[in-house]
Amino acid sequence: RALHKAGLANQPHSISRDDGLELNDVLITAAVRCAPPANKPHPTERDACRRWMEQEFDLVDSVRVIVTLGNFAYLQILRILGNRGDSVPRPRPRFSHGAELSIGSMTVLASYHPSQQNTFTGKLTEEMFDRIWARAKQLIEKNTLPF
Repeated sequence: RALHKAGLANQPHSISRDDGLELNDVLITAAVRCAPPANKPHPTERDACRRWMEQEFDLVDSVRVIVTLGNFAYLQILRILGNRGDSVPRPRPRFSHGAELSIGSMTVLASYHPSQQNTFTGKLTEEMFDRIWARAKQLIEKNTLPF
């Protein structure tokens, strides 16, 4: 729903691969590929899955905004960008919901992960998540204006 509200998807729900969902200016990927025990990915899993995330990243022509869902994804994308030669600040800025970090021509936007643990406890509300995607849309549009 949040992507639809922000104008980044053509419909608010998706229930199957062929239900007509279309994303606009969005690629969704994951730092790890399975639900780990106790919802805590192990560094070996992070490292094993990294190549898939990097390959997907390479398939995109122009990345302007990266929304990270959770601290784990935030740290992983900063590692990847740093290893690719982008100027990631040192020390790395701490994760916090709504944090923005400019790295070259990109903006990294941090959000709590929309897990049941975060949504059921109110750590992440629908309004908070909507604001993240509205900000992402604003940043995407800002970077696509003609000069």
